[in-house]
Amino acid sequence: MPVPVTVARGDGIGPEIMDCTLRILDAAGARLNVEEIQIGEAVYARGHTAGIEPDAWESLRRTRVFLKAPVTTPQGGGFKSSNVTIRKSLGMFANVRPCVAYAPFVPTRHPGMDVVIVRENEEDLYAGIEHRQTDEVTQCLKLISRPGCERIVRYAFDYARRHGRSKVTCFTKDNIMKLTDGLFHRVFDTVAADYPDITAEQCIVDIGTARLADTPEDFDVIVTPNLYGDVLSDVAAQIAGSVGLGGSANIGEHAAMFEAIHGSAPPLAGRDVANPSGLLLGAVMMLVHIGQSDVAERVHNAWLTTLEAGITTADVATSGGSPVGTRAFGDAVIDRLGQRPATLPAVSYPAGQQPLTVPPAAAGPRQVKTMDGVDVFLHHRDRDPNALAAALSRASEGAWLQPRMITNRGVKVWPDGLPETFCTDHWRVRFQAPGSGVTRRSHVLDLLHRLDRAGLDFVKTEGLYSFDGEPGYSLGQGQ
Repeated sequence: MPVPVTVARGDGIGPEIMDCTLRILDAAGARLNVEEIQIGEAVYARGHTAGIEPDAWESLRRTRVFLKAPVTTPQGGGFKSSNVTIRKSLGMFANVRPCVAYAPFVPTRHPGMDVVIVRENEEDLYAGIEHRQTDEVTQCLKLISRPGCERIVRYAFDYARRHGRSKVTCFTKDNIMKLTDGLFHRVFDTVAADYPDITAEQCIVDIGTARLADTPEDFDVIVTPNLYGDVLSDVAAQIAGSVGLGGSANIGEHAAMFEAIHGSAPPLAGRDVANPSGLLLGAVMMLVHIGQSDVAERVHNAWLTTLEAGITTADVATSGGSPVGTRAFGDAVIDRLGQRPATLPAVSYPAGQQPLTVPPAAAGPRQVKTMDGVDVFLHHRDRDPNALAAALSRASEGAWLQPRMITNRGVKVWPDGLPETFCTDHWRVRFQAPGSGVTRRSHVLDLLHRLDRAGLDFVKTEGLYSFDGEPGYSLGQGQ
């Protein structure tokens, strides 16, 4: 029976490459019942800030399979990425991006490259929780959860095991972000113990990215939080040959979305020059997901055979080659359906394989939570931290909570700050009780009333909590 699939043609080059992709799938015998929806620029223009309308949501929730062309998100405030909104709203926690070299038919410095990036899709800075707090400073919250880490890490190890891969590498920046990225790393180490047959490795993301760009053959499967994964997968796709060849799967318990990793490229729209390969390879991943491995194998091998014949679009053409347009490339793939590559490894997809999913992580043990104090963030235009400390001491005189430290953009400036440190109008003041006194919320409310009466503009507070006696907050310099 045909499988219901929701399709969006997107913006920019999206309609052209989607048309090419659907023609190839139809010629290959894909058994699809296509429902088309509109998302993107036209929907944004109709006043929908996420670029998607209620009827489209209804289709996505019914079919649970989405093949999506690139979409343009308008610049400026007030608009949300439809990609991020769809992924998060439908719980597509895993983004899988294979990055493979096709030398010598696609130019690359790394002919043996075959790396899969598994990116967490729902958390991190891509939660998009941002605030302007002062004249000079804005913030973006980085949210990392234990269940989110466990699901994506376990998915990466299960993916490696299913696909015969031998190593999973975790990329984080936990030498700096010890709580958020540190949690991701700790969960990775815990989950890795359940997979003794797979080598587990951890890299700091900056040097890890340098290693990936220099010697990608050192890596097999990479698992990483959201932002790093977005950057890494584009780096990996480009050094493999071209971002234009990158396909992507977004997997969740309730739905899956398949797409190209590149954007909508408005300057190329309507010129019949865009490369449809990324979307086509995303569609191949979709066919495997819905149980049509036979069609996926036929399409993928025909695409490889087309590359071997020297037929490419201009973006990946070799020197001396004669590139073709979008439509002609699609025709060339259709002409080679049923053929298998002679030089590049032919692909084979097992029949009857169920989609790889990971259930929600179990809730962790509850810990004893105690309050140690509060960080109060202030909008204060006087750039002298000592003058601010004096004003805070006067305002909090007699209060349970007293100022212990002032930082500016994370650098301690009081006590014992350096006069060379540049300060903005955004200050963090750490208030704690004398000795080891227990803090209550009533103490925080009393403090905020005192600061307000003193004319001090607090813009945000963060409670300082310990869990089973371990501080759940950065201690700061000098502590």
